[in-house]
Amino acid sequence: MTAPRPRGPEIPGWTPPPAPDGALMEGRYTRLEPLDADAHAALLFRAFDGHDRVWDYMPSGPFASASQFHRTLRDLAADPGFVFYAILDKDTGRFGGFASYLRIKPAAGSIEVGYIAMAPQLQRTRAATEAMHLMMAWAFNAGYRRYEWKCDALNLPSRRAAQRLGLSYEGVFRQATVVKGRNRDTAWFAAIDAEWPALDEAFRLWLSPGNFDAEGRQREALSDLTALVRVASDPALAR
Repeated sequence: MTAPRPRGPEIPGWTPPPAPDGALMEGRYTRLEPLDADAHAALLFRAFDGHDRVWDYMPSGPFASASQFHRTLRDLAADPGFVFYAILDKDTGRFGGFASYLRIKPAAGSIEVGYIAMAPQLQRTRAATEAMHLMMAWAFNAGYRRYEWKCDALNLPSRRAAQRLGLSYEGVFRQATVVKGRNRDTAWFAAIDAEWPALDEAFRLWLSPGNFDAEGRQREALSDLTALVRVASDPALAR
């Protein structure tokens, strides 16, 4: 008698989640608005002006003019494969970046966050972290089982950000694609729904006003809180 082959566990009552509808999301420190080139391009171009290194690992940019940037944002916002948000820092009242859902696969319960561009004024702020928390929260609360983050393997700041946010390292796909005429190896990170309750608590603890002193310095690091949840750390960050 042939022994049964191993198979994955059944998922009782599995129903594919909805695709993101691009509805506004708002937290204590940030507001995510559906990206609209007419409303956001000029403000974002001003935030990115003089910071061309932001685009080093991005599929687009740097931009020679505001009109070129406007056209790119218009095309991105119209692409059905993406759901883009402009990121407002409520402390400054300024838009400082954008991010997107992409590779949205409801049937598999998988969604990716990516095409993230943040100007220096937004980087390392509570607004930036809360923006990522809001996007992750929407995905898991909608019923997605897997939340992905992918980046150029040479982009150590992005790899560090993924790990800080609690996404576990899953390896590098060699020669995964070509970007701006250059080879790109792609580093993969992901969180799954079983990890979400603990990650959500870590974000809420870090974002709470009591975690910051009068000068805005953190008392506990988010990376320390999420380290308790991650199942695999990125070896490139341990060097």
